[in-house]
Amino acid sequence: MAGHASSDARTWRIGVLFSRSGALKITQSEHFLGTELAIRQINEAGGVLGREIEVVAYDPASEPEAFRHLADRLLTDDGISVIFGCSSSAERKAVLPALERRNGLLWYPSPYEGFEYSPNVIYTGASPNQNSFPLAEYLVRHVGPRLFLVGSDYVYPRESNRVMRDLVESFDGEVVDEIYVPMEASDAELRRVLSRLKRHQPDAVFSTVVGHTARRFYRMYREAGFDPESTPIASLTMAEGEIAAIGPELCAGHLTSAGYFGSLDSEENRKFVADYRAAFGSDRATSIYSASAYAQVMLFAEALRIAGTLDTQRLVEAAQDLTILAPEGPITIDADNNHCWVQPRIGRVRPDGEFEILWQNARPVKPDPYVAVSPFGASWIDHPEAVG
Repeated sequence: MAGHASSDARTWRIGVLFSRSGALKITQSEHFLGTELAIRQINEAGGVLGREIEVVAYDPASEPEAFRHLADRLLTDDGISVIFGCSSSAERKAVLPALERRNGLLWYPSPYEGFEYSPNVIYTGASPNQNSFPLAEYLVRHVGPRLFLVGSDYVYPRESNRVMRDLVESFDGEVVDEIYVPMEASDAELRRVLSRLKRHQPDAVFSTVVGHTARRFYRMYREAGFDPESTPIASLTMAEGEIAAIGPELCAGHLTSAGYFGSLDSEENRKFVADYRAAFGSDRATSIYSASAYAQVMLFAEALRIAGTLDTQRLVEAAQDLTILAPEGPITIDADNNHCWVQPRIGRVRPDGEFEILWQNARPVKPDPYVAVSPFGASWIDHPEAVG
């Protein structure tokens, strides 16, 4: 995708804001490539209603303030109303005022902490009831009841850990400690976390550490003598691309709760993996980041075919209750809250860096970003509609 494209009335102009540099370079580059692949395929098939999608793309370098500035630029100087972008909640919250002030529409593909709704955002990643809920039960019942929580110090980890603590305690588990580190934590700060881990000896670690710091934490965890097979780190965000960067041999045994893994055995996913590797290299792993970004562009294209316009209100109306068959399976935009129905899964890292799927729900789950329906005391893992 070009860094900046010229206007053409015969195209649909959209903005792309994913970082290809900075602390979140790996995951957001995967968002970017998934977006690029979908747009390429749509344009090669004739576009939408006979018009190709034209892209204006910027690299905010993983800085929330740069996201804010560039979103304003897209919505004003570039005359664009639809943006695909943001990974962290800090980035999303940075662009939200501009979107609402100028009536733009953000397609946001990342799992996040929930407790948000905006008519100017389509949330296509998992909300807490689609990843944290089953993970908490799985950890307490199948790994051990004593959990250690560690996160980067911003809104997503703090809110996710608040939900996780409530869930763990509802299943009669115990949170033995909770600690936060800066986004760019030093080795000394991570060693202090590891020292507290050794003191508490938990059954599992729930980590919401992100970016460079997460990768260093996983490496230092093994160097400190922790065994993922007996004391795994469990995450909502650690995926195949970062595992490859860390070293799969250091990650085997760790757990992730997500709607997608590259090892999914379905016709749709096999095609996606083949197309992705043909486009970007045979050694490129797919992940929740590339797959969710790809799927949301396909959802957008269907909504655009229905609406016939980039007008925000008409696009959102067209998107509501829209279903497509994505690499992860069927996904639907819920008309009540602009979030997606996602099929929860739990995977364990294999020595080759892919995931063994330990559990998956039988079908997609309605998003409940505000946790309006209490899960406490109810079973996910042993529910008759869940399959191993």
